[in-house]
Amino acid sequence: MKTSNAKFIIKEDIDLLARFAKALGHPIRLSILQYLDKHSCCFTGDLVDIFPLAQSTVSQHLKELKEAGLIQGEVNPPKVKYCIDQENWVKAKELFCDFLEIEFNNNESCSL
Repeated sequence: MKTSNAKFIIKEDIDLLARFAKALGHPIRLSILQYLDKHSCCFTGDLVDIFPLAQSTVSQHLKELKEAGLIQGEVNPPKVKYCIDQENWVKAKELFCDFLEIEFNNNESCSL
């Protein structure tokens, strides 16, 4: 990841990090990723059987993960097969690690 000497993450990476964080911001999406990690792939119907949710709800969560680039889908009519997008998952891990390593200084002037 590209950073300046001041440990600022460049805007493009911040935007991507925010996109990943938003997609990861729901417990069902985290559970879907955890399931996909344990299985090489799955079909939408598999997830509907596992999670106590309507197919439309599962599909919406899959759409969010796919739009963020964390998963990829392949249409095999009448089903869609999903798996983790390994390249973007590696990028997400790098961005989160870099962000979490930033040392936020204790700002003594803030007295909340």
